[in-house]
Amino acid sequence: MIVSMTGYGKGQSQDGDQSITVEIRSLNSKGLDLSLRLPATYRDREMAWRKRVAAAAERGKVEVNIHRRQESASHTGLDADWLQSSMQALQSIGGDISNEAALSMALKLTKPQQAEALSDSEWAAAEQAIDEALVNFHQFRQREGEAMADDLRVHVAAIQADLDQVDTYESARIERVKERLTKHLEEAALNVNQDRFEQELIYYVEKFDINEEKVRLQAHLTHFLDTLKDGSGRKLGFLAQEIGREVNTLGSKANHADLQSLVVSMKESLEKIKEQSLNVR
Repeated sequence: MIVSMTGYGKGQSQDGDQSITVEIRSLNSKGLDLSLRLPATYRDREMAWRKRVAAAAERGKVEVNIHRRQESASHTGLDADWLQSSMQALQSIGGDISNEAALSMALKLTKPQQAEALSDSEWAAAEQAIDEALVNFHQFRQREGEAMADDLRVHVAAIQADLDQVDTYESARIERVKERLTKHLEEAALNVNQDRFEQELIYYVEKFDINEEKVRLQAHLTHFLDTLKDGSGRKLGFLAQEIGREVNTLGSKANHADLQSLVVSMKESLEKIKEQSLNVR
């Protein structure tokens, strides 16, 4: 089952009056590009959490945001003691500064961050929020992957339907080549050895033979559908390139308007396959 690189997951938990929210977002990328934003109080777990998210995401441009908020109604986020000491220091330095001016300046200062010892229960709550976010993130990617797989199968089926019609024009295409060569000889009024002409005709027709291309294209289409079950985005991209190679060769050898029309239709379906494959993890 394929998994999309586009995903979103959210997890929330509570520890006393501390509310912890984790959000994970991802888009497609050739490799893994992970950005993790978290409060300074959680820095001790940053590397461990990075490894967890990286293992779950594997590929994609991934952004993780961890928020910690105190929900107590009485909590203002202001440290009265620190503000008071800051005001006194400012008045000591500035001399004749009113309390209002000192308070205004103190509120613009940034309080130095101090190491905060977290309880085991808050660490457990943070881990719980991450677990929930990762589960929702993976489920979102799976649902997206299922929809992508269905779409890819539709486009592969379209190429298969066009390939199945190639044989319809095969005999007419060869006969047309023979008729055109014979007509050119007649118009040139050349007296040629019939046996030699047949040998040259066979050689010329073999150059337009597309049996190998049809066999290889069929194999690539079958392999592509099998790979959808494995879920490898890089492998799907490689197979899409191989499908394109055979379709292009069919086009160069077509030498028939209806067959060329089938090739154009295959290329249209292939472009949609390539676009979708870029988002597979």
